[in-house]
Amino acid sequence: MKTLVILAHPNLASSRINKAWAERVKKEENVYVHDLYANYPDFKIDVEKEQELAVQFDRIVFQFPFYWYSSPALLKEWQDVVLTYGWAYGSKGTKLQGKEFVVATSTGGSAEAYQEGGYNRYPMNHLLLPFHAMANLTGMEFQTPFLFQGAGGDLSDKVIQDSAESYARLLR
Repeated sequence: MKTLVILAHPNLASSRINKAWAERVKKEENVYVHDLYANYPDFKIDVEKEQELAVQFDRIVFQFPFYWYSSPALLKEWQDVVLTYGWAYGSKGTKLQGKEFVVATSTGGSAEAYQEGGYNRYPMNHLLLPFHAMANLTGMEFQTPFLFQGAGGDLSDKVIQDSAESYARLLR
């Protein structure tokens, strides 16, 4: 299975989790990491290029830090301009149908903070519903999200590397 990881981190150089994930999965056969912020620092996305890229893969992964209960701005812009009517959805918009779709995200808060009654009041499966709805509309098969929660804490290198290995196993 060929996997496209659409990486959206506005400051990857300072990231410990997303940077480790990206570096690790780049070593996997049949995995291509596409860094949106490196390719489009001006936010001017080449729609045709992105559509051509997406159709080449069997699985699409959105990898990003969880910001304000959603994704960073450039990933949202990617969705807005690339997932067009007649290409990604609608009666003739079938280009993504049947592909697997995975969200790989890290949260600063702990898993306990993301549950009913927790600090953020809602569980991650509720907060990720817009991504699930996007997958449904485009005919992609939403897979169990890959989550790393508690990234805002003091994490050992081993914990980060173990997470990166788990992510790589998921994408194999």
